[in-house]
Amino acid sequence: MKKILALVLALALVFAMTATALAEAKPYIAIISKGFQHQFWQTVAMGAKDAATKYNVDITFDGPPSESDISVQIDMLNAALAKNPKALALAALDTESVTEQLLSAKEKGIPVIGFDSGVPNAPEGTIVSTASTNNEAAGALAADQMFAIESIKAAITAATPEAPVIIGAMSQDATSASVVGRTVGFLNAMWKLVSEVKPGEVAITGHDKYNKASESGKTSVELNILVPATTNITDTQTTAQGMLQKKPIAIFCSNEATVAGLLAATTDGQDLDRTNGAFKDITVIGFDAGKNQKEAVKNGWFYGSVTQDPYMIGYLAVELAVKAMNGETVEPIVDTGCQFYTAANMDDAKIAPLLYD
Repeated sequence: MKKILALVLALALVFAMTATALAEAKPYIAIISKGFQHQFWQTVAMGAKDAATKYNVDITFDGPPSESDISVQIDMLNAALAKNPKALALAALDTESVTEQLLSAKEKGIPVIGFDSGVPNAPEGTIVSTASTNNEAAGALAADQMFAIESIKAAITAATPEAPVIIGAMSQDATSASVVGRTVGFLNAMWKLVSEVKPGEVAITGHDKYNKASESGKTSVELNILVPATTNITDTQTTAQGMLQKKPIAIFCSNEATVAGLLAATTDGQDLDRTNGAFKDITVIGFDAGKNQKEAVKNGWFYGSVTQDPYMIGYLAVELAVKAMNGETVEPIVDTGCQFYTAANMDDAKIAPLLYD
């Protein structure tokens, strides 16, 4: 009898301990990114881990060795789904390749959060929310910063239809949603700002997607947008050389590819030196980071650049996942913000982690 009683007590203890362990188990969220080795993704992971700590959840953060390893990402996604996470965050390399997994997650009741570029054109209802940069707002920030420069504003004020000035913009392509968004944001904001100084005398030229005639038929300020034939460095450099020949007062480069092209066309940026450079009178604002772009900003060859906020991309991806798995209503698109950096603030604690190589 004593042995039976001891066994019952032991089993009761085991059941109690198991119940306690289950009660204390943290919800699990799987995060699959486009990559892992790049410092950008390491910063995304940092934000995700901090959010996991705040919301008391367990996460895994995985990504393929490079952004061309679609099959590796699919394997990671399948492995994550096999663990039946409470939620999933995904930055897909190729939407069509993960459609089956997205539909499976929806069927299982696993909410999926897109982050960074998210999952464009995903099957309806498979993506609950996306944490990403508002690219139009980011492009507008570049325009605001450029227009605020006294020399730029003075040149715009002095411009006439007989002696017009050009503000250039280089866009990697005219199809990518993120790049188009930045370009549209920049052009719309700059059009509005310049029109306050030169009403009716602003035109957008260079590409059929963006062209807009001046309202008066006269042009004092031309916003000239150029798009290279391809994204390779030879074509972006050629496009940059064409832009430089127009002698613009300023240039906006909408991403790392166009920045690379402009740097290649200016002896790695040295020709933009504000004292002795062949193009010393051209003000440049870039986008994103990277070693060469950061060097150009640090040396003053670029006035500054806009960077996305990879930390907040990761943080908000987890925050949205937690809300979704708890049944809370979330916005379909959540802006993760962006920052403008110059030589003066790029080493600040708030900015430095966002400037990946």
